[in-house]
Amino acid sequence: MGSWLKWLWYHRNYIIIVLTPLALLPLPLLSPTSEARCGYAIILMALYWCTECMPLAVTALLPVVLFPMMGIMQAGAVSIEYLKDSNMLFMGGLLVAIAVEQWNLHKRIALRVLLLVGVRPSLLMMGFMIVSSFLSMWISNTATTAMMLPIAQAVLEQLKATESRADERDFHAAAEDNQGFELEITQTKQDMTDEKQPDTKAQLEDRVYEHEMSQESLRESRRRAMDEKYELLTKGMSLSVCYSASIGGTATLTGTTPNLILKGQIDKIFPGNGDVINFASWFGFAFPNMIIMLVFSWLWLQFMFLGLNLKQTFGCGVKSDRDKEAYMVMKEEYKKLGSMKFAEGAVLTIFILLVVLWFTREPGFIDGWATVLFNKDGAFVTDGTVAILISMLFFVIPSRLPKCGGYGCNEEGKTVKAPPTLLNWQVVHERMPWNIILLLGGGFALAAGSEVSGLSTWLGESLAPLEKIPAFAISLLLSLLVATFTECSSNTATTTLFLPILASMATAIKIHPLYVMLPCTIAASLAFMLPVATPPNAIAFSFGKLRVVDMVKAGFILNIIGILTINLGINTWGYVMFDMGTFPQWANITHGKP
Repeated sequence: MGSWLKWLWYHRNYIIIVLTPLALLPLPLLSPTSEARCGYAIILMALYWCTECMPLAVTALLPVVLFPMMGIMQAGAVSIEYLKDSNMLFMGGLLVAIAVEQWNLHKRIALRVLLLVGVRPSLLMMGFMIVSSFLSMWISNTATTAMMLPIAQAVLEQLKATESRADERDFHAAAEDNQGFELEITQTKQDMTDEKQPDTKAQLEDRVYEHEMSQESLRESRRRAMDEKYELLTKGMSLSVCYSASIGGTATLTGTTPNLILKGQIDKIFPGNGDVINFASWFGFAFPNMIIMLVFSWLWLQFMFLGLNLKQTFGCGVKSDRDKEAYMVMKEEYKKLGSMKFAEGAVLTIFILLVVLWFTREPGFIDGWATVLFNKDGAFVTDGTVAILISMLFFVIPSRLPKCGGYGCNEEGKTVKAPPTLLNWQVVHERMPWNIILLLGGGFALAAGSEVSGLSTWLGESLAPLEKIPAFAISLLLSLLVATFTECSSNTATTTLFLPILASMATAIKIHPLYVMLPCTIAASLAFMLPVATPPNAIAFSFGKLRVVDMVKAGFILNIIGILTINLGINTWGYVMFDMGTFPQWANITHGKP
């Protein structure tokens, strides 16, 4: 029996792929409507995504097969959904991230900030969280975590080594202070011998032996206490890096995939929304939310792994030798990078230019440059246009300043006659996560199929009784549901499945679509409890000597913190920013053109 169960477990993916479509067949057969057929395709994809029996990107291609064969949409109409404006924005943002990583600019920024913050435990944790969250706003949270954890480990190892040496010095100093005590005992022993008192002499020898043993046991107990302290510190630092990377990704539109899925779904389902979600509006809402989440996350991790003695962990006054030595480790790492090269300066300049153009394209309170120059008769220029334009500069600008004479030799020993550009396609091809583009497209195809088949309308009517529940309670409960679901499913799959349903529900009960869609999108990035929930968690789990229970205990409270801060934001500054109190006119249009 046991061998059969093992066989079934090892072959589970094949079994799920074959049996799931067969088990769901009664749905379209018993109810031969377009809504039921579309529901069959969505449920099948949801189960495939949750079980990951096939690669997520391959599952995302199922609408290309199922929708035409079921008579829901034509093949050409489905295929168009896989390369929307949101995909262009995603590609442009990733090209910038690849260039930053290629020239090690992210490491220079990270070490520079850490050198400013210092090496005291609380400050060090704060510094790593600030750097990780900032970097993951622009590059992937996985790359951020993978870069920051080795730096954290090196600093902690140096801190532990210097503290061990300091303790050893203190121990030897204490031993020297006790020499007087030992001499006194020896003199007393001599006196006792002269007086012929063997019993008292034996007692004194026992006292000397006990004293030596107590010194050794004291040393051992101090060593164990230090090991326990740095084990906790390593766990806390590892979790602070991976959690802050996930939190930081929520602050910008290109920071993590669910944010772009929301923009794509809003533009698809509500085509007349007036570009309600763009880089500037998203940042205006999500950045303050990220700051609040980071502060509370730091306080919780501080309490859990370092205790509440802020005076001790922050430290005050002159730096000790151990602090100076650990500081030197980071300084040496920074020195290894050398002075800033032309390529790094060029990448940093392009990056800043992109961010400025994104913020000023359509800031909302005044006409942006795109409105004045290009968008007078329609939304011609978008954030995606800007991202692609600026990222193309990486393939134009040389990595070194042009000069007369040669440029040295390459790795193969051949003379370099012209400097290479900041990026080449080989590097992009290796580092670009092409699977995410298919995942985004699969989500847009599902939304289009739901609209065309009438499934979104049916779902909205079915969810109409929710109108009796207060809107803030709906938002809170749905955020909790999504945050729970994303622990065992990818955040991309979670938002792809939930957002079209939430859009239908919002239009049915006449609340602002963003009031439920925005919190749930950010909640999809709150995968803090399990190592398998997101790649940063898995990396931290392998680095930080963590147990699953450590991550569950820390992550559960952070999930609650995240959900509460998101709903605080959507009911305060977000409520004003997006005029959540009124049902927008553009939300009355529930069907986009496929």
